[in-house]
Amino acid sequence: MDDHPRGAWPPGRLDRLLTRIGVTGPLARDCLLAVVVAALSAGMLLVLFEVDLPSSPTVFSATRKLAISALILAQALLLCLRRVAPVPLMAVMAVIQAAITIATPDAASVRGFAPFVAAITLGSLLPVRRAVAVAAAASGLELVITVGALALGRVSSMSSMVMGFALEPDVPSSPFAALLGHTAASLLAFVGGVFVGNYFATQRRYAALLRLRADEAEREQRSRIASAIGEERARMARELHDVAAHHLSGMVVQASAVERLIDRDPAAAKEGVVWLRGQGRETLDNLRAVVGVLRGGADGEDAPVPGLDVLDGLVRTAADLGARVELVREGHERPVPPIADIALYRVVQESLSNARQHAPGAPVRISLRYLPRKVELEVVNDRPRRPGGGPGSGVGLIGMRERAQLIGAAFTAAPTAAGGWCVMVSLPT
Repeated sequence: MDDHPRGAWPPGRLDRLLTRIGVTGPLARDCLLAVVVAALSAGMLLVLFEVDLPSSPTVFSATRKLAISALILAQALLLCLRRVAPVPLMAVMAVIQAAITIATPDAASVRGFAPFVAAITLGSLLPVRRAVAVAAAASGLELVITVGALALGRVSSMSSMVMGFALEPDVPSSPFAALLGHTAASLLAFVGGVFVGNYFATQRRYAALLRLRADEAEREQRSRIASAIGEERARMARELHDVAAHHLSGMVVQASAVERLIDRDPAAAKEGVVWLRGQGRETLDNLRAVVGVLRGGADGEDAPVPGLDVLDGLVRTAADLGARVELVREGHERPVPPIADIALYRVVQESLSNARQHAPGAPVRISLRYLPRKVELEVVNDRPRRPGGGPGSGVGLIGMRERAQLIGAAFTAAPTAAGGWCVMVSLPT
């Protein structure tokens, strides 16, 4: 489900920075983290060794300082293995932490950052129940070793405070209270770290799932668009074939006959030419209805032929459905090719349908401009007056764009500055 290895650094600015400086592999990045934790631990030790609390000065001998420093730094550097061997690493962290506790003076308690980081990694790599069990076992191992050393007389008591803060001198320190405090600190470091790691891992996996779903939705949308384009092109091809093929094939046959009769029988040839002219006119009339006449379509035999001449009827139909539509014609009207005539009509029809769905109640203005070298069709609707029917599939825009390409026209569809929508088709003439 995740698009990068489990426990790996999530992609982002830090990832790009590390890649830029050459720290690319998981092991290299873990070692860099180990160095950072070691540096932080060293800073913590410097403060702990040099700054004593006035209420209870803690005396760290040179031997203790050396032993604790070596153990803390070893813990940190072992984080290089945090993803290579997360479970054994937790056991090693527990053993080293017990040794640190034994080496620490009775009035203080030292706990490094490394066990918490190791527990975070464990929680991000393993299922939460198993990770909690491993962390609890590591905490138990630490306590067993520490209590064993206490029983053998190696230490007299354990502080219930963490990270170098000493007990107040007037607070009684019983072995039971010290053990309870040490147990709480150990569980907080190990088990608490597991829950933190599990939280971040869950967030990463959830983000990866969202990206995966977004990618799938995008692929499905592209597939639907490609399918819609193919269906639209196939429908146009079928319409052209169905309307024109029969007439054109007959015209080709008749033209061949006329060619043979020109010299032998001019009168018959003339009749053939007249027939060809009639067939040509009929073919052109049928082509005007090429997009409106579909196989199995709902239009009846008496349905009006779609084209710019019947836009007024389309506007009246939209008005009957409650829309406020204005049709404006500008310039000297002139005929356009039949296929273009139908295509422009369908663009208006689809635009009105889209406005009705996505901007219900918004006024619509249809502008048909006859310019010297082109015919422009513009359909603009205002901002929606009330919520529409939600986002569409985009198939309608695809169909309009395909029709525009079929007639060699430029097509644009985009939001307006006022929050509406504008569809523009520019047909060279």
